[in-house]
Amino acid sequence: MKNLTQKLSKHFLGVSVRVVTLALFLMVFGASAALAQTRGYVTNSIDNTVSVIDPATNTVVGTPISVGTGPRGVAVTPNGAFAYVANFGSNDVSVISAATNTVVATVPVGLGPNDIAITPNGAFAYVTNSVGNSVSVINTATDMVTATIPLTAPQRIAITPSGRFAWVTNNSSNIEVIDTAANVVSDTVPLGSSSNGGIAFTPNGAFAYAVLPFSVKVIDRATNVVVATINTGTGADSVAITPNGAFAYVSMIGVSRVSPINTATNTVVTNISVGNNPRRLAVDPTGTSVYVPQSSSSGTVTVISTATNMVTGTIATGAGSTAIAFAVPTQGPTNKDQCKDGGWATFTNPEFKNQGQCIKFVNHMDEHEH
Repeated sequence: MKNLTQKLSKHFLGVSVRVVTLALFLMVFGASAALAQTRGYVTNSIDNTVSVIDPATNTVVGTPISVGTGPRGVAVTPNGAFAYVANFGSNDVSVISAATNTVVATVPVGLGPNDIAITPNGAFAYVTNSVGNSVSVINTATDMVTATIPLTAPQRIAITPSGRFAWVTNNSSNIEVIDTAANVVSDTVPLGSSSNGGIAFTPNGAFAYAVLPFSVKVIDRATNVVVATINTGTGADSVAITPNGAFAYVSMIGVSRVSPINTATNTVVTNISVGNNPRRLAVDPTGTSVYVPQSSSSGTVTVISTATNMVTGTIATGAGSTAIAFAVPTQGPTNKDQCKDGGWATFTNPEFKNQGQCIKFVNHMDEHEH
């Protein structure tokens, strides 16, 4: 009986230790997930401010945040902790803390910063300097520029879901592809005509959607070849893809509308009228709404339901609303294979420092489930 009691005690002690260890592991590696914000950050280029939108209520939270001159592009770290704002007129990037909604750092970059994208692991921000003919790479841990990549008149930028490449439009008929491991241009993607519009990738990274003035090009990333051309309307500006990859929403300045594209058929399914000058739109992390800034003297953001493709609201922001961004967290791995070949670096909720940590996370999940 005594031996049985000792065995049971050891068993329950072992279970308790595993549970506590798992809890501590989740506390460390899941902290970024728990703290992640879902708020949208809107650049107001005339006001030189950023407005913060709570998508739960579709209202502006607090007062506008003063940033540099002529803010354009904006990106949020995957854990939602910081928003990075490209200030075209003051040649710098404002770093906003989501915890306090205040600017905590200002990073000098090249001339005319226009757009910005953050790697999926949150480690680096890539900024296009459209006048300075370069791309600045900011280390988000230090908020310092660690690399400058020469590029002629770079405009818009997007980073592949794996984080391995940054794609840049530059007013030419090619997209320039930056290898983020070496920070050099490693490839070009022919488009057939010039483009300075937005780029978006499907969540699985299989296709890229690139905006041209009158159309959207669909590029197969396995071959970097255009596989479809979708006619849209005059003055197409930006594109955002829903988290499930089913639809790509395109804003068109020339005709004041937004057009959703069915990515299975690569056809426009409808046209949604919005306010004047719809600019750099974004889909919220839940995939339920599209937020469309209107660059006007009054400044508004139109909200579109992805379920009905109808306008459900309008939010007053600031003069010259140009871009909006949400945190786009990636989910943790579900098996060990997803940790291999650099896959560990693509996860941000939780975030890993190496493949071993990623595999350890999966092992703990398996232990917990069984």
